[in-house]
Formats: sequence, structure tokens, C-alpha cells
Amino acid sequence: MVNQFGQPIFNIVPMGRFFNVISIISFCSILLISCESSDKGSIYVSNLSEFNKAVQTVKPGGEIVMADGIWENVELLFEARGSENAPIRLRSETKGAVFLEGQSNLRISGEYLIVEGLVFRNGYTETNEVISFRKDENSLSNHCRLTECVIDNYSNPERHEQDTWVVVYGKHNRVDHNHFVGKRNLGVTMTVRLNTEDSRENFHRIDHNYFGPRENLGANGGETLRIGTSHYSLTNSNTLVENNFFDRCSGEHEIISNKSCRNTFRNNVFYECSGTLTMRHGNETMVDGNVFIGNNKPSTGGIRVINEKQTVINNYGIGLKGYRFRGAFVVMNGVPNSPINRYFQVDSASIRNNVFVNCDHIQLGAGSDEERSAVPINSVIEGNVFYHDTKNDLFTIYDDISGIKFANNYVSENINHPFLEGVTKRSMKLNKDSQGFLIPEIKGVDFSFVIDSSLAKKESTGVNWYSKEDKTFSLGSGRTIEVPSGRNTLNEAVKNSKAGDILRLASGEDYILTKTIYVNHPITFEASFEEKARILFEKKSPFVIENGGSLSFKGILFDGKIAPDYSGNSVIRTSKYSMNKNYKIFIDDCAFKDLNMNHSFDVIKVFKNTFADTISITNSEFRNITGHVVALDKEIDDKGVYNAEYVILKNNIYSNIEGTALNLYRGGTDESTFGPFLEIDHCVFDQVGHGKRNKSKTSISLHGVQVIDIKNNIFKECMPIKSHLVVGEPVVNIRNNNLYKTATFEITGDQDYNLENVWNLKPDFDEGTYQLTDKSALKNKGTDLLNLGLISELP
Repeated sequence: MVNQFGQPIFNIVPMGRFFNVISIISFCSILLISCESSDKGSIYVSNLSEFNKAVQTVKPGGEIVMADGIWENVELLFEARGSENAPIRLRSETKGAVFLEGQSNLRISGEYLIVEGLVFRNGYTETNEVISFRKDENSLSNHCRLTECVIDNYSNPERHEQDTWVVVYGKHNRVDHNHFVGKRNLGVTMTVRLNTEDSRENFHRIDHNYFGPRENLGANGGETLRIGTSHYSLTNSNTLVENNFFDRCSGEHEIISNKSCRNTFRNNVFYECSGTLTMRHGNETMVDGNVFIGNNKPSTGGIRVINEKQTVINNYGIGLKGYRFRGAFVVMNGVPNSPINRYFQVDSASIRNNVFVNCDHIQLGAGSDEERSAVPINSVIEGNVFYHDTKNDLFTIYDDISGIKFANNYVSENINHPFLEGVTKRSMKLNKDSQGFLIPEIKGVDFSFVIDSSLAKKESTGVNWYSKEDKTFSLGSGRTIEVPSGRNTLNEAVKNSKAGDILRLASGEDYILTKTIYVNHPITFEASFEEKARILFEKKSPFVIENGGSLSFKGILFDGKIAPDYSGNSVIRTSKYSMNKNYKIFIDDCAFKDLNMNHSFDVIKVFKNTFADTISITNSEFRNITGHVVALDKEIDDKGVYNAEYVILKNNIYSNIEGTALNLYRGGTDESTFGPFLEIDHCVFDQVGHGKRNKSKTSISLHGVQVIDIKNNIFKECMPIKSHLVVGEPVVNIRNNNLYKTATFEITGDQDYNLENVWNLKPDFDEGTYQLTDKSALKNKGTDLLNLGLISELP
């Protein structure tokens, strides 16, 4: 049995002739407690003044009941002392009907306190902590509980202004059955602090919470849960994290960052999380019975092992696609005599009885470089099963792994492995267990793997009175609205639109904008038939993406004919102010022409503290432009921050562009993120980068891009394509490109790259359509055996 704080209760039942005596004593005790409790009662409060008075008078066994409604800009200090048998409770009048909004926060200080049923929304904290288990550094919480509370999108509008939603200090506290969703600014969602002696050996319990979606921060500092910090990482925390559901928590590559000793992570589920449970610092961690479900989403990962005496047993991963530090299972190299904030050597790790199904990357000795040269030692990988339907090269070995003993591990027959012993190929088939998970059955081997029936489930974590429904709207998910041509008809249509709506423009008609369109929700503009609709504009920036906005264009011609002759023009730009919601831009079958009324007319321009999940441009053409086509270069503080995760340029024409076709920058040496990801495929670049104001003197400028795939393109009379590679083991593939009267690729930095088939042949294409003639030497030279340049003629 456990009490309301999740702590064990041990009962010794007396026997024999003493039974009646004990029963009488017990009855009297219960009567006394009952009398004490009934004397305390409930104190109903409806404002901050009443709350503060109630805190001064409430007694053990009593409760403070907050009136239903909105409590705005309140800073609550719940400071009191209950007892184990008579805790003091702070609760809402009705669960989920007390809303703390504006700049509100809560501090819990004392002993045996319970907070229940509150909702934080529509605001953010101006302090560093929304809910804190302390009054100040000398007044902490012990034996306290936060349960059935909600923090929903309570995020600072300044993207890189740091705060934390829940900070646990003291000892023996419990955080359970809460709902945390939508943290969008810098800072950990929840953390356990060990910065004083009174917070160490704490034995906290974090259980049955729902951690809802957290978008990619595009920077370090986006963990969902962190236990400790590097400074106190060799201190015991003894925190138990069990039966929590992590739903699309993708702030950075450490979903959970363990940074202290003797913590246990048990029976948690990680659903489509782009990252890993990471034993970043600290020793003697237990990772037992967790489930990682990737559903084949990019960058989804599993478990990363660092430091000493780590135990990883009975875990299950399926459909995980992440690589390097986001692999399904990663054992890292360490730093010899490592400082406390770097990487300690893996020593005496025990990795047993784990199952990985259709997971793409198992990484051993990961991070090996001149600094991280301490290979794993005294460790064992035993009794694990690796199954994959198609992929045969699961294992990547970066360094000497002789310090790991392999025994009784099994792989499916198609998997090639480099191990001399301890890993055996076997015929396997997948069977569903009682919970619907696919478990390998190994022919000829007595093997059974059981996922604990108490495993976290989405519906049984968090609270049952607050919806877990995804509140986001995707592009193209709403109504289709026909918009007549004319002056500012698009502006009115956008004002009356809702998230996800599609605005259908009349084919071949003109739409004139004399006002800027401010986009604060996902919206699509598309032409109805084959002939493009034309947008002309008299504003410096006709389309501005604000916080919450995303854009999709299809079948549109953007004509700069009547654009103002100002410097700094752009067709699409982000807000000049910080945006804490990520956005998307999709451009397909569009044309941007004659943006040349001034010396710096960009197509897409972004500002600092904004972040795009995806910018995709396909089947489109850009002609006669004085600025850049895509400028993603505003995060230049060299802290690992950048402006876009995925950038895709495919089957496009770039002709007479004075600036760059693309400027993409990620500076610094931080390894907590793995973007940007860039694909440039089957494009034609003709006379790009020659403008006098193009400071980079390039046609494409890349700095710190982590995944680069440039293939099947034609460059004619362009400025150089430059790429500077920084730490993070970037994956760079530049293949089958033709550089006619263009300098070859300039690649700097000390990272490896793959450069294949760079030709310098006259393209022989039609100067208008850029289609190759029959005599062109570039026909069928693509990596896909198609022509270089355009896949097909643009509409």
C-alpha cells in the first residue's frame, strides 16, 4: 500500500489476545483524527487577498478551495505545514474550472501539501518558474504533491527568453497525473534541482503525467524533463520517473536529460519523439521497460548511454529512424579525464533483454573524435533482439568496442553485423502481444519478451477532464473559399478565413494588393485551373507571417510590376518580432518575376527568433530578382540556433538572381540539434549571385548545415557554391551536378563530405524553358538516371 504521496505504508497486524485491545486503540485514534479533521473544514477563497489569509489560518487536514473562474496575474504562495495523516490541500472548486492566466505563478513551500485541479493558460510567467516547489532558496517543499493540474501553452512570447514550467526542489515530492502541453520558448518543461543539500537524495516520484507535443526549438534548451544539472551530476537524486506518456516531445535531441545519479526511468512511453532518453551525466541509472514508438518519423530515437554503471533492460523500440545521437540505441565515447560538463566514459554498462523492431540505427562508440576518444569498457550487451524487415546495415561502429562483451544477442537473417561472437542470425517472425506490440518470435530459441501491463497509456495519463486532442490545424485542412479577382479581395478573404482554409483564386485573373496581408493561422492560396492567377502588390512586404501563421501557394504568379521602389522589399517575410510558434511555407507551381524595382528585393526573408519547420519550394521559377530568393541567415550569434529545420528546393528555375538562391546559416559548435536539413534536386541556376550588393559573393551560401543533399542540378555562369562544415558529423552528399562557367564547390571546415561527379559541360538547353536539347551531354546523368536540371517542363 502507498499513501497519497506514493510512499509505502507497512502494516503489522497484531494477533492473538491483544487483537481487541489494539482494535480499541485504533478506533480511538481514528476518532481523534476524524475530530481533528472535521474541525479544519474547507476555506473558500475568491481572490488573492482571501487566498493569502486562508494560507495563514489553514490547519493540518484542512483545505483551501479556489473559486471557479479566471484568476489573472496572481502570484500564489502556498506555504503551510500539514502532516502525513492530515495533509493540507489546495484545490479548485471544480477540477479544470480554475484558470490562472496572465503573469501568474505558484510556489509550494512546507510539508505534506497537495495542489490539485488548477489550469495555467493564456499567459506566461515573468519569473523563471511557473510552479516551484519552494518559497526561496531556504524554504523548500518536502512530502508535497502536484496532481491533476494543467499547463497549456503557457509560453513566453519571446522565443529565447528562458523559463521552466515545473521545478521540483526538496525531498519526497510527487508530481503525478498532470497535463503539460505546448511549451514553445527556451527552457525545460520540468526539472528536478539538486543545487542544495536539502534537495539531494530526494526520492521524488514523477508518474502518470501526460507530456504533450513540444515543437522543435531549433536550439539547445528544449528538453522535456531534466533530472539534475552537470554541476551536481555526481550527486544522488534517487528520482523515480514512471508511467508517463511523452507525446511528440521534440524540443531538442534530449527528450529526457538525466544529469544525476541513481535515477529510475520505468514503463514510460515515448510516442513519435524526435530525440532520446539520454543518460547525459550521472551514474547508476536504471532504464527499465520503456517503449519508444517512432512510426517511421524522421529523427525519432530511443536510448543514449554515457557514464558509469548504467542499466538498460527490458526496453522496446519500434520504427525509430533517428541516427547518430538520435539512434534507436546509442553507446557513446567519452572524454579522457572528462570535466564534469563533458562526456564521461561508458564503464560497466549492463544492456540486456531489449528489443528493437524496424529501427534503423544502432550506434556504438558514437561521437568518436579527437576529444571523445575514451571507448566503452567493462560493459555487456546480452540477450537483445534486433529485427528489421528490409534494412541490413543497422550497426555503426565508430571506434574500438572490445570493451563491450556481446552474448546471446539475435538479429534477423537479413541483417549484416560486424561482431565475431555474441550476435547470431536467426529466422524471426513478428507476433502481436496482448497490447498490440509486434514482438519477434525466434525460431529455435526459447525467447519471450513481455511489455509490462502497467505501461503508460495516453488515455490513462494526465487528467480525464482536459482534452488531449491536437488543437493545431494543418495547411489545406479547412474549407475551400472562392475569391473573386480585384483590389484587396484577398485581404478581405484572409480576414474572414479560419485556420486551414484554402482560398481559391480565379485562373488567369489579377489580384491587386494595396495592403499587407498578415497571416496568423495556416492558410493556402491556390489557382483553380492550369493558368496561373497573378498577384500584384504595392506594399513593401505583401505577405507577413505572424505567430501561428503558415503559408502555402500553388499556381500563383507574383509580379513585381507595381511594387514600390524601396530597399528591403520581400514578397514573404516573417514578423519582425519573436515568434514562439513554428511556421511552414510551401510553394508549388508558382512564378516570381521582375522583383527588380530596387537593389534588394527578396522573395522570402526571415527575422531573428523565428523558426520554420519546413520551407519547401517545388516546380517553380524565379526570374529577374535583385535580392535573395531565400534568406535564412539571421541567427548569427553562433550558439547553435538557426532559422529553419527542413529546406527543400526541387525542380525549380533560378534565372538572373543578383543575390543568392539560398543563404542558410547555423553557427556555433552545439550538438543538441541536428538541423538544418537541406535538399536541392533537379534545379537550374542561371546567372545567380552576381549582384554588387551580394556580400557573400556566392550563388548558394551554407554555414553549419548538418544534412546536405545537392544533386542533379545545372549551374550556368553562377557565383561559387560555398559550404562551411562545423561539428556534429554532418552528412554531406553532393552528387551529379554540372557547373558550367561556374567555380567548383568550395567546402571548408574539418568535417568529412562526399563530392561525386562534378561536370563542366555546356548544358545545351532552351534559354526560355531550360529543357535540354536532344544533343545535350547532360541527358540521363542524374543519380536517378533522369536528365540533369528540370525533371519536366514547368507549367
